[in-house]
Formats: sequence, C-alpha cells, structure tokens
Amino acid sequence: MRPSTRCLKELERLYLRHKSSSFIGLGRMGHEMAFNLFSKQYASNDNSHFVVCDAVPDSARAFCENFLGHFPGAKIAIATTPEEATLASQTVVTMLPSSPQVRSVYLEGILPVLRRLPSEQAGATICIDSTTLDVTVAREVSEKVISTGAEMVDAPVSGGVTGAKAGTLSFLVGGTEASFKRSESILGLMGQRIIYCGPSGSGLGAKICNNLVLGVQQIVVGEAMLLGKRLGLDPAILAGVINSSTGGCWASSVNNPVPFSLPGKSPPCQHDYEGGFATALMLKDMGLATDIGKQTKSPLPLGEVAESIYAQVIKEQPVLSRKDFSSVYQYLESKTN
Repeated sequence: MRPSTRCLKELERLYLRHKSSSFIGLGRMGHEMAFNLFSKQYASNDNSHFVVCDAVPDSARAFCENFLGHFPGAKIAIATTPEEATLASQTVVTMLPSSPQVRSVYLEGILPVLRRLPSEQAGATICIDSTTLDVTVAREVSEKVISTGAEMVDAPVSGGVTGAKAGTLSFLVGGTEASFKRSESILGLMGQRIIYCGPSGSGLGAKICNNLVLGVQQIVVGEAMLLGKRLGLDPAILAGVINSSTGGCWASSVNNPVPFSLPGKSPPCQHDYEGGFATALMLKDMGLATDIGKQTKSPLPLGEVAESIYAQVIKEQPVLSRKDFSSVYQYLESKTN
C-alpha cells in the first residue's frame, strides 16, 4: 500500500526535525532570545528551519516579519499550537509567564506529541524551559518529559530584556549532566554565561534566590535615591558614591531608578520605565521565593516585606505593573511620611 499524501508530509516533517528549532513564548524576553538563537543558527547553517509559537498570534507574525526583514532567505514558520511546534523540531525552547502556562504547554501540548513519536525521534528531542516558575512544578514536568525518552533542562535566565537583546544572558541550568552538555551549545547562542547548578529544579532554585536579592535591593536603592534627592544631593553624584562604595549593586549601577543618574547609560527609568523587567513579574518571583521559603521553613523577613511592597505598588498604581520594577521608586516618591 502506498502511503497517503498526509503520511508523506508527516514523514517529511519528521525528517526535517533535526534541522529545526522551535521557540514557544515570544514575550519581551522570548522575542529577543529567539531572535538571537535563530539568527546565529542561520549564520552557521542557512539551511536551518525555524518555528515560532505564541498564545498571541500577532506576536508570532510580528516576530516572523522582523526576522525575515533581517534574513530574507530564512525558512521560518508559525506553529499554531505547542503540538505543532514539537512535531516540527528536535529542539524546543520555551519562555512562558509562569507555572500554569508551563503545565498547560507541556502536559497538554508537548508531552502528547513526544508520546506519539517513534522512540528514536522522542529520544532525539531536547526541551529547554527558561521560564521562572515553581520548582515543584518544574520537576514534575521534567520527570514526565524524560519518561518519554526525551531530554529536558530548566534554564531560567538572569540579565533582563537588555541582556536578552544583547545576547549576554546568564543561564542557570538544572538537569542531568548529559542534558546540560547537550543544551550548552544552544544556550550559548543566547547568552554568555551558562552555569550548571545541579539536578532538575536546581537552575530555578538558583534563579529564585538571585531574584530574592534583586527584588529587595531595588526597593532599598529607590529609598536611598529618594532620600538623597530630598537632602538636595545630585542623583548622579549619589549614584556614583553608592556604585563605588559598599552599597554598590546591579540595582544601582545598571538599573538605577532615577533618570540621568548613570551618565552614558540608558536604564528603563529614562524611557518612562519601559522595556525592562515588569513589576508584575518581580511580584511573581518574590511570591515564588516566599512560597518556597515556607515549604523549606527558611525565614525570609525581607523577602516577605518586599513582596508586600510590590503588591501594594500594583494595587495603588496599576499602570506600574507593566513598567520596569525599578518604578517602585515612583511609588515611593508619591508617598509622604
């Protein structure tokens, strides 16, 4: 019996999986990460195939238009579902909002496809999830993916939208050493530092700890800069003092919340706090930290206070939820003792 046209197309898609990379989730971070990944893969092999997928179809279309504007000959397609994206590629990268979306995309979309694929095709697949989510959910999803024969790593990032665009992200990777080694070259196309943190969930654990520090620091930098302003200090001079002294940190030296406090740099505050890491996402990350703190019986007094402050920012000034989280400075500035 001759195979049907549909069967032939299916076989052709499977044959091309080894040449293809799929990226699911084209938000602020995902868009920049996918662009770097695809552009560098295309530069090394112009016969590569690329697939994008997003819950907002316009985001996928906009990405394709932008990418083809830079690389007119590239082979790029839009998958309407995570299932299609997984069927098309052996490399699947996801960058999603949080735990519920990861559960949905993997358990309802990616996993069913992996279970239907021939064992050699499933075994050739690697899933890389760069979402910042609950460690327990990440481990559950990873266990199910690995049960199909595929590989998976959690690889949350540090560096923000600026780092994603510049390709200078740090990836904090959790999974088996073999899976880490396989993912390393892929992640290296999107970032500069690829750090192996240990078994599944370890990358997320490290990311949550890092963002706990960052979330607390950004608030206190805002407090200090506001106090300095009310004492009559020049913001650029105060920032220079902090950044060359014991108070120096990323929240001050790179993401300072006061416009023109960092000569020669252009943090989000100079663009009406647009283009950075949204306050709503920082609130999510602080919640992940305090939740896991309770689970592990680890006291997080500053983390809990910081979480409540970000929640209050969004409640009282909803417009700041989508602004860079350094806009907590604007919230503080609106307050009086």
